[in-house]
Order: sequence, then structure tokens, then C-alpha cells
Amino acid sequence: MWAPRRWLAALAAPVLAVGLLAAPARAEVPTPVAMTLTSANPTDNTPHAQNGDVKAFAEIGATVYVGGAFTSVKAAGDASWTSRNYLFAYDRATGALKADFTPALDGAVHALAVSPDGKLIVGGAFKTVNGVDRKSLVQLDPVTGATVGSWVGRGDGGLVRRTIVVGDKLYIAGAFHWVNGTQHSLLARLNASTGAIDPTFQVDASVARSSSELVWGLAVAPNGESLVAVGNFTLVNGESRNQVVLVEDLKGTPKVADWSTQRYVAQCGAGFPFYARDVDFSDDGSYFVIAADGGRTIGAYCDTIVRFETATRGAAIDATWINDTGRDSVTSIEAADNVVYVGGHFRWLNNANANDAAGAGAINRYGLGALDPVNGMPLVWNPTRSGAPAGTTDWGPILWELWRGSTGVYAGFDSDGLGNEYHGRMGLFPFAGGRVIPAVNAPSAASGHLYVGTGDGQTVKVPFDGSTLGAPEASPQPNLTSAGASFSLGNKLYWSKTDPTAPNGSYLDVSMFTGGTVGVPWISSGYNNWFKPATMSGAFYLNGRMYYTRSGTNKLFYRYLEPDGSIVGCTEFTLPSIGLAWGSVRGMAWVNGKIVYGHTDGGLRAVPFDEAAVDGAASVLVAPASAGVDWSSRTLFFAGSSSLSADRPRPAPIPKHRRS
Repeated sequence: MWAPRRWLAALAAPVLAVGLLAAPARAEVPTPVAMTLTSANPTDNTPHAQNGDVKAFAEIGATVYVGGAFTSVKAAGDASWTSRNYLFAYDRATGALKADFTPALDGAVHALAVSPDGKLIVGGAFKTVNGVDRKSLVQLDPVTGATVGSWVGRGDGGLVRRTIVVGDKLYIAGAFHWVNGTQHSLLARLNASTGAIDPTFQVDASVARSSSELVWGLAVAPNGESLVAVGNFTLVNGESRNQVVLVEDLKGTPKVADWSTQRYVAQCGAGFPFYARDVDFSDDGSYFVIAADGGRTIGAYCDTIVRFETATRGAAIDATWINDTGRDSVTSIEAADNVVYVGGHFRWLNNANANDAAGAGAINRYGLGALDPVNGMPLVWNPTRSGAPAGTTDWGPILWELWRGSTGVYAGFDSDGLGNEYHGRMGLFPFAGGRVIPAVNAPSAASGHLYVGTGDGQTVKVPFDGSTLGAPEASPQPNLTSAGASFSLGNKLYWSKTDPTAPNGSYLDVSMFTGGTVGVPWISSGYNNWFKPATMSGAFYLNGRMYYTRSGTNKLFYRYLEPDGSIVGCTEFTLPSIGLAWGSVRGMAWVNGKIVYGHTDGGLRAVPFDEAAVDGAASVLVAPASAGVDWSSRTLFFAGSSSLSADRPRPAPIPKHRRS
């Protein structure tokens, strides 16, 4: 956390020009990570389910188990359907149905988990299993589907919506008030092997906002120390927690954490008793993400995807970032391999500027998307919920489940199209054919060269070690024409190019920058046509954000910028600052913890930068205008010998306890 300053108390938290409030100034800014993304082409050998929906997945060995509210299934390519109500199994490699696995349930399956001894734990809305009373919770033999009679876990006839096994502990959540004959409201913990209740876990959620109280989403941190539950409740162990609660000390005496947010208190659209629909932890447990539906209300996280930091404590906590769909529902979320996958009934992401339409910055994503965990921006991954044949269900309201299995990410839903292909109620996005997106950032080298524009296609490069300049040298750049603000990002240069054919008079162009040479540019993205880069008087990139200034405006602005696809964020923020005339800035660069910037007086200055606020009193003059280089050009960038992505090795993620 950054150290508080006396003057900062007088400043507002980062301000949005449009949309929801941003994170408070105290929040740490996440740093880029390498992301492993699945293929957007679903595998062809997954079975199809008919009617209803698919809600849950589990794997035991080479067998995949699928639960939901369907009535029949068939293997890919088969002509005829096989009757299977609510639960079936298939071979992961071939897609062939497991004919010997034939449990009989009388209600929908919502959740699946695997016990330490390799049995299948099933939660849902059923009353009997294999003709025997087993209300909403049961353990089955994974080969035959027979009931394991020695397993003593029992529900009360309500809904078990989520089951998560962590070591020898089974966490369950849903709409119930008794488990194994003991009182537990919406949350409970059992011995995963025996089904016995764990009396040391007494965390009770209650009092619905309206309608019926329930916990709808549940996630347990990979280290087993904390959990997050979301749903229709307002109290947890007597403490006010509206829709979201963080529970800590799971390995000791579980308790409600000193963590709360006001962003799920307001009512969203009519007909939504609650709107926090799903939650998941990152693989390292450092943050959790929440998906929501609900419509739109000022100040509330309706129809959004957001990230919260697990370690943050206090009240009125805001999200680290927000991705707004523009009033479309998000119903499922899965954080895996440093990617945040989302599914639902949305048409766009990055769409805070419109309701039920594509606003400035909107990115087309039809029901499925993948986000960068650093800034919540969409990655280049767009399979779509499309391809349903005539006579089937084309577009259902709910994508029930995204679940990271051993070979990819499974999707369960209520329609019959995925990736522009027929996939009845379920599909798998495989790791095979996917890609690794490297972590890229501003140059991290402590020394290198500052490049400053001196004319059309002309720059001067000046050695710079973070405090002292070397001798300038001419550096012709014939591809850098009609250029404005510019910044380095990895091995690329982003720059504003004035172009009368552009929809708004200029494009944000991208060039390769290798060996000190700016390559032939291309337009960053057609999705950026709404943006006016020529208005920037200086710019730099750091940790998922494009910072910039405007001539005559004494503010430091930023937007999110996603390197994978070069997409600009739809919302403009203002970073707190004092004592610095940003309107006179001409050209900026981030160099080893400082903003180095030119000025209208021709001088070059530097000020420390911690990504939380800027104190102009700490600004120093690096070089006056009389030193031989005119630093009043909007075109200014720094190039070093390495990037943050190259010199910051990161540990491998901890395997996560998979939820269902």
C-alpha cells in the first residue's frame, strides 16, 4: 500500500468521466501477467444434451460428469437420443457415453464435486436418488451411479447450489436451513469422505433482499483460508453483508471478515431480487472476481464484471476494476490460468457508455468473453454463443457454468449453439489450439534512450539514465509522420497519427520498434475509432493503463489499454495530483519509477510516480530549453533494453479447488 500524504486528503479518489466509480486511491495497481488462453473453437466430440440446461461438471480420471436439468443426451455424431435425466457421464477422450453410469434422480443437479476417495458428490434440487430418500445432497459410485449408503451427508429438501471440496472438507451453499439434522442457514461444511457435519463451521447467511434467501455462488481460495459467497442475503452471523460476504480463518475458527462493499446494496432493475450471480478466486488467491446481472443503477455493480483484492479490509470497498456490459446479464465467471472467463446473456463488453446498445468503446462479445485480470479489458477471444441449428434453442438467458477442467474450460448453458456450431447445452474450449499471451509493459530498464520528435519523420534520441542526459543524436524515423503523443509498450510503439480519413481525425497507430527503428504502422483496432488520440499532448503506458494529458487541461487522465488487440478502455479516469501544470505538458514517458515529461517552455522535467497520486512539489528539472534539445514535442517516448514482462519472473500458479 502506498504511504498516505497530508495533501491527499483534500483530493478525490480517481474520477470517471462516465460510468461507475473506480477503485479508491489506496488500491494497489495490478501488474501484467502471462495469460494462458484456450482455443475459441470448441471441441467436436463433446456430447449433446436436450431440453433444459447443463449446470455442472466434474472429472474423475478420464470420465467427465455432467449435471443439469436436461432430459436426454447423445454422443456427438449419433442420430438417436438416450434418456438421461439430470446427470450423465462420458469418456473425455472419445466423447462416448458411459452406459453403466445410470443414477436416477427426481430433480435438477446444480453442483458436482469429487470426494478424497474418488466418489462423486452431487448437489441440487432433488428429493430421491435411485428410489431412496436423499434430499438435495448425495454421494454416488462413479462407475455405476449407485448411492453410497455409508455417506451420511443430508440436505433438508432445499437447494444445494454449490459444492466445493478442499482437502477433506466439503463446502456447500444454496437455499437450505438444516444439514444432517443441524441448523445451518445457506452455508455449511462437512467431512467430504464421510458426509458428517463439521460443527466448527457456523457461518449463517440470512434475510433476503426480497423473495427467497439463498447463496447462489461460492468460491474457496486455493490456500483454503477464505471463501466468498454471493446471493440473496443481507446478514451473515448478524453482520450486515449485502449479497457478498468474505469469510476468513477457515483453517481455524471461521469468521466473517472485516470486508464489505456498498456496491451491491442498491436495487437494480425490477424482477432482480439479487444480482451478484457468481464468484471465483484467481489461481493464486490474491483476488476474486464477481459476475452480475440486474440492469443498471447509478453506483451499483449491476450487469458488470469486477475484481476485488482478497487482502483488502474495511468498509465501502470499491472494485479494482469494472467491466460494464451496457445493461446485459453476466451469469457465470471462471478465473483460470490468469484469464477471467465470463458468460451470460450479453452482447458487448467494455460498454459503460450506453444502455441496450453499443456505446463508445463497446467490444462485440456475444455471450462469452475472456478478460485480462490486470484491467478487466477483453482479450482477443470471441467464440460467441451462436450456431444453433434450425428447430433448436438459439439464445438462452443463462450461461450456467464455466468450469476449468483438465483439458480446457467447460461451458454449460440453456441453448444449442457455441462457436458458430451445434453444441447441445454444453461445450469445451480446449487448451489445445489456444495460446499464451505474454506479459508486456513499459520498458523497465533504468537507462536507455529518450526519443523526441523534431519534425515529420524526424526524432532526436538522447541517452538517459533516469536522471542525467547524454549527448543527443539525430534519429530519422520515416514511418513516424503526422505524429502526436507516443509511448512504448513491449517491443511496440503506440502513437497518435493525424489522418483526415479517420472517423475522428486521427488514429491510434502501432508500429514495431526494434533496433531503434519505428516500423510501418497499422491502425491499432477498429474498435478504437471513437477515440481521439490527437487530443493527447503526451502519453505513457504502465500496468494496463494508458496515461495522458490534454493541452490546457490541468489533469492527468488514464484509460485502460489492452495490449492483446490494442483496445482502449471506454471510461476516462483522473488520477489525483497537486502542484503540476498538466496542461503545459508536451510528451511523457515512464522511466524507472518517474514520469519524465516535456514542457511548453522547452525544458524536460521528472516527477516520482507511484500510480496512486502525483505531488508536483517533487518535480525536478532534468534539462532546460537552453541545453540544446527542444522538449516541447508531443512525440516523446523511452526505449530501454528490457521490459517489465521479461525481468520479473513469476511463480507458477497454485492449483485451485474447482467448484461446481
